[in-house]
Amino acid sequence: MLQAKDLDRVFNPRSVAVVGDKKDSDYMWLRSLSTFQGEVYSVQIDPREIPGIEELGYRNYPSLLDVPRPVDYVIIAVPRAVAPKIVADCIKAGVGGATLFTAGFAETNSEEGVRLEREIAEIARQANFPLIGPNCMGIFNPRIGLRQDNTQYSGEGGPAGFIAQSGTHAIFFSLVGEAHGVKISKAVSYGNAAVLDSPDYLEYLANDEETKVVGMYVEGVREGRRFFQCLREAASRKPVVVWKGGNSAEGARATACHTGALASAPILWDAAIRQCGAVKVDSLEEMVDVVKALLYLRPPSGRRAGLIAHSGGQSVVITDAFVQEGLAVPLLDDRSYREFASFFDAIGGSYVNPLDISWNVLSLDDLQRTLDIMSRDENVDFLVLEICMPFLSQIWEYYPPFLDNLLQLLGNFNRTCARCFAIVLVAGQMEAEASALRRRLMDAGVVSFPTFQRAARALRKVLDSRRFERDGM
Repeated sequence: MLQAKDLDRVFNPRSVAVVGDKKDSDYMWLRSLSTFQGEVYSVQIDPREIPGIEELGYRNYPSLLDVPRPVDYVIIAVPRAVAPKIVADCIKAGVGGATLFTAGFAETNSEEGVRLEREIAEIARQANFPLIGPNCMGIFNPRIGLRQDNTQYSGEGGPAGFIAQSGTHAIFFSLVGEAHGVKISKAVSYGNAAVLDSPDYLEYLANDEETKVVGMYVEGVREGRRFFQCLREAASRKPVVVWKGGNSAEGARATACHTGALASAPILWDAAIRQCGAVKVDSLEEMVDVVKALLYLRPPSGRRAGLIAHSGGQSVVITDAFVQEGLAVPLLDDRSYREFASFFDAIGGSYVNPLDISWNVLSLDDLQRTLDIMSRDENVDFLVLEICMPFLSQIWEYYPPFLDNLLQLLGNFNRTCARCFAIVLVAGQMEAEASALRRRLMDAGVVSFPTFQRAARALRKVLDSRRFERDGM
């Protein structure tokens, strides 16, 4: 039986071979490997394809058995009828493991597709060969430039591991996550899971020192008992966030067509995930938000929010968002009110919780004072500050140093504040500018969310996971 350590060569290869890349796909796999730090080999027997491969700078071989050096990882992109032979060649050549990108197997529910998948699985299992897929995108390890798609970044990894039955979700999480300051340590798209299934990858990433939080997109599992046992063990070592697809009847039907996975009742999944100590999310956006919060926020000590909004209307909406997630927005303690009363009337707004501050006249000194008072308040467990781009931009357009000074203030406050502190960065019509500012906030060590609702939900889910760790419930 394969062990987690058997996946080391696959996740950390020094050499990769691509079997069957073609011009019709614009040599997608060879192009995605342009950033790979090790050796890359092409295997292709069609003479019409070889000139294009060589133009990309790769040496081509007619067979894996002809490659002169050991190959750690193989990407198989051949017609499905040829796949059993290529898997057998991988085994003969002593390859460390392979991804079968090719689709058209059990997910088609056709007799031939099911037969071929069983044949390939039997070949791999008899040899104890790590086979990922079929019908998937395989491994992403940005640190060594091993990519699933040439839109992905390379050269610098991060602390987030990701396991996805869907190739699209694996790639999207890497791209959207990176835009929000969440970078990948290692990720895998595993498709039909003919040989290796989600528990194998979960066990591996649970023991991976680079990975601090594991995210998962799962449509179904073959061995439920083993999956939840591995999930419980992994969640006892590091946070695990699970996104379960196929929860509706129609979604379950799509799941069967997509990866051939069998769906289970959503209520059973929800209960089991919670009992294992993992965090359940329902979308890519929630996955990004919760992983980011688990990685970079100081753990909230309780459910009481101290909220600072830009205006009266925003203070109402942010309060609703947090209360609807089961979080509290309490009155501040008497000391805070006395301190606010000494200067707040002069700057305008309101100093009940949530605070309504007026950005267009509020100085950075007043903001610093406001944050300091809130951070000392005995009725507050965590702080959330709104930054409203359309209004704030008017200040830095008039006085350009304002933005740099604001970022320095927020970064310094976050480092010294003992409480959890987050930003809600409201973009309005300024999406591009907000994206750039989000990155600068992350560089300063400050976590931001794009909406009140997403911030509230992420914080609530982090709190729920901490409660399970503490109470086991």
